[in-house]
Amino acid sequence: MSYPQVEPQPNFPLLENQVLEYWKQDKTFEASIELREAGKKGENEFVFYDGPPFANGLPHYGHLLTGFVKDAVPRYRTMRGQRVERRFGWDCHGLPAEAEAERQLGISGRQAITDFGIDKFNEYCRTSVLQYTSDWERYVTRQARWVDFENDYKTLDTPYMESVMWAFKTLWDKGLIYEGFRVLPYSWALETPLSNTETRMDDAYKQVQDPALTVGFELSSGELLLAWTTTPWTLPSNLALAVAPDVEYVIFQHNDQKLIVARERLSAYEREFPDVEVLETILGSQLVGRTYKPLFNYFADQPNAFRVISGDFVTTEDGTGVVHMAPGFGEDDQRVCQEAGIDLVVPVDSRGCFTSEVADFEGQLVFDANPAIIRVLKERGVVFRHETYDHAYPHCWRTGKPLIYKAVGSWFVKVTAIRDRMVELNEQVRWVPDHLQHGSFGKWLENARDWTISRNRFWGSPIPVWRSDDPAYPRIDVYGSLAELRRDFGVDIQELHRPTIDNLVRPNPDDPSGKSMMRRVPEVLDCWFESGSMPFAQVHYPFENQEWFENHYPGDFIVEYIGQTRGWFYTLHVLATALFDRPAFSNCVSHGIVLGEDGAKMSKSLRNYPDPMKVFDSHGADAMRWYLLSSSILRGSDFAVTEEGMRDTVRQVMLPLWNSWYFLSLYANAESVDGKFDASSENVLDRYIVSKLRGLVEATTKSFDSYDLFAACAEIRTFLDVLTNWYIRRSRDRFWKGDVSAINTLHTVLHVVTRIAAPVLPLVSEQIFRGLTGERSVHLQTWPTTDGLADDKNLVASMDRVRDVCSTTLSLRKVHSRRVRQPLASLIVATENSAALKAFTDIISDEVNVREVSFSDDVSSVAGFELQVVPSVVGPRLGANTQAVIKAVKQGDWSRNGDIVTAGSVDLFPGEYQLKLVPKASGASAALSSAAGVVVLDIELTAELEAEGAARDVIRLVQQQRRDAGLDVSDRIRLQLGLPVEIVAQVSGHHETIKTETLATQLEVVVLNDNLAPNADLDGVAVFVAVNRLS
Repeated sequence: MSYPQVEPQPNFPLLENQVLEYWKQDKTFEASIELREAGKKGENEFVFYDGPPFANGLPHYGHLLTGFVKDAVPRYRTMRGQRVERRFGWDCHGLPAEAEAERQLGISGRQAITDFGIDKFNEYCRTSVLQYTSDWERYVTRQARWVDFENDYKTLDTPYMESVMWAFKTLWDKGLIYEGFRVLPYSWALETPLSNTETRMDDAYKQVQDPALTVGFELSSGELLLAWTTTPWTLPSNLALAVAPDVEYVIFQHNDQKLIVARERLSAYEREFPDVEVLETILGSQLVGRTYKPLFNYFADQPNAFRVISGDFVTTEDGTGVVHMAPGFGEDDQRVCQEAGIDLVVPVDSRGCFTSEVADFEGQLVFDANPAIIRVLKERGVVFRHETYDHAYPHCWRTGKPLIYKAVGSWFVKVTAIRDRMVELNEQVRWVPDHLQHGSFGKWLENARDWTISRNRFWGSPIPVWRSDDPAYPRIDVYGSLAELRRDFGVDIQELHRPTIDNLVRPNPDDPSGKSMMRRVPEVLDCWFESGSMPFAQVHYPFENQEWFENHYPGDFIVEYIGQTRGWFYTLHVLATALFDRPAFSNCVSHGIVLGEDGAKMSKSLRNYPDPMKVFDSHGADAMRWYLLSSSILRGSDFAVTEEGMRDTVRQVMLPLWNSWYFLSLYANAESVDGKFDASSENVLDRYIVSKLRGLVEATTKSFDSYDLFAACAEIRTFLDVLTNWYIRRSRDRFWKGDVSAINTLHTVLHVVTRIAAPVLPLVSEQIFRGLTGERSVHLQTWPTTDGLADDKNLVASMDRVRDVCSTTLSLRKVHSRRVRQPLASLIVATENSAALKAFTDIISDEVNVREVSFSDDVSSVAGFELQVVPSVVGPRLGANTQAVIKAVKQGDWSRNGDIVTAGSVDLFPGEYQLKLVPKASGASAALSSAAGVVVLDIELTAELEAEGAARDVIRLVQQQRRDAGLDVSDRIRLQLGLPVEIVAQVSGHHETIKTETLATQLEVVVLNDNLAPNADLDGVAVFVAVNRLS
């Protein structure tokens, strides 16, 4: 036998495990790298960056999807002849690790950690952050992702951290690092500021209901200036009120008070102020400079405070047109108050609780203090509206708690200084999908702010800054290497984590008294700074591998989900621009968010997803890979994972591919024919499928080259449909007869298709390819080319039209309840250049089961065009004339001249209209889908046609009985049929056909009787069938 025996009903998970074991024993992955030379200076290397996951939780489908892309692209580049090293990485530091450690240890807050012991806490983080590494390796291996775990990198390793130190020092030397005291997003749950990037993560904003107050501030002139706020807890810290200078404000009488609001906002307060008497209208600029009585007296003595100032951010879209300013808790508040000479106050501690400066609410979490603050204000009679405000509000991306905005000290990268250059360098990157380049990523770059990179935490790379502890002798030292630390501190340090690094203390060289000491600042770096350092830190640049890095930067390819346009992609780009003046990556694939069946985002923290390993065991890793890679998620859309979707992948893609392999092996082995790679057959169907195969090679090469896996999957699936539902089905008789040219052609097709599908179906492609060829691995093959594959465009165009004719006709049969086995009398095909189809008359006749097929170029005799205007396209051009055009079309007042359609007296151009071909006959007719044409099917049944249909039904039933009996395709049989008398009469003239089609050398047909009990069902009719194999 030329091919192995192939299982007709494959267990894909079982087959996959066999392949995985083979790869392990054969060391196929290692071979795929060793077989490709790196080239001079690594010019033949393809570099991709593996975005490191946290290993303190199990992977979910989002991680697996990214992993599938990370695997598919390198497999393709390897087959294109490049060397692709694949090194796994682990993100070990930062808030995710600390938050999980706090949860496991049952402690919370910086003080609790300090009491527990920084050394013990960090050691616990070190252990817990790598808790699931073996599980990750198991999952990643099972998903058929090839990656090097033995040569992995970890952000907690000293060499990696030293490279991060170098990056900080280099930015400091360039003047791109500074320390500031600014209002930042602040996580009171973790007691640390966050970057604006972290507040833009996809799950950071949540819908909340907050109390909204309209409060009156008493001006020194007696009026009450009304301000609106959704953060009542900031009112005790109010130091100013801001108005828009060019907006009109009205002074109106309410009871015995004079109130002031923006004129445009007055109607929004109709319920509170129903009969308004406007006394005066003034501009905001006339309010600027006025003073008012403090709402609370906690900071009544603050210099320059409690006056009205001008604010360029004040709008009249909501509220009163007046903004209350608490400069310690708002970015705009801080900026405007600083310009007005008003110093900020921050009476909130690191845990988000009021300090003793606000004595009445001391110790209360600011959000919990809202009700008490509102109650006090209502008792004073200054609250004019108390409502609930629904809005999206930022939450801590690690704890899920609402953030506050709070002025804190922090270290910053001066992103604004390099912002324009970042925008320029983005033009060198190919984005998939491409709208991200100038969309979410490009706009984020254009509006980038300085990046806060310090965290008031414990587990992370230390900020390598030492400062004098005596302000009288100021000095700052910044270190960029272990060697520099050894030089100044005289110790051989190998551990850069806290508290070891904090213990490095030395006398201040600028203090002649020798009393002041140089001590490290307490903060650690944002873990995003570390992940942004990954391209150079993973190879310990610049301390090692300097030449390699210079020749391989930027990387060729990265992939992560779309939220990383504000995260990893962004931090990579910032550091690449600042350090190297080049982009970090050349090609970036960004996919959407994987959702559960309930439509919610799958999340480790929410634990709302089933174990992917169970899906591997039930459907297989290839099914999951294809399902995700072929979905809209690779075009940036969100996508819900469902069991049904996995099953559809198996049914629509994997089984057709496998069944093609099974079909070839079955018939080739039955005739002892040894298939080989040969695309020279002159048979029209062979020529057609080879030409389609050539098109597949061209299309998928283009798609893979442009990192469009979604398109590549669509092209493969379309080809598999043509292969199984057209070529194999139309060629079945040739295979039955052992036609060598058909077997060679299908062998050739599978040889090419398995190589094309290898990146996106690596396991089933491997199983088929090795069985087909006996070679070591499909993944060690070169990518197929079009060499030897004929390019017969005319044949492809004609045969595709034939398939359209057949598909449309079969749909008509279904609509009119005419089963395909029932012969019909005739079919008329009316289409342009119908002569090109006449050569395929026999194929059409056999496929749709009609006695006669006739062709005509006169489409107008059987169909007419229906004109449909596209208002959304034509409307902007024609304006009011659009309705006149639509009316003319409805009245039939239109004509066509080439691509121009004239409706009434108005010309319509391509894109502004659609022409739909509509059959004139009301019977069995339909328009073709791919060309201007119509098919008309005669659905009348005669006794002769019904008799032939009955014979075909019998043949189908007997073929099924053969399969059920486990007969070989070449086995001859003795066939006995017991049928109702009317069917006996119908098949009487078709005995020879029945014998030929069923391989029956002996046939007995009798009328069903009491001595012959029915044992089968013929479309609802009880019959008797006996199939006996002849020896």
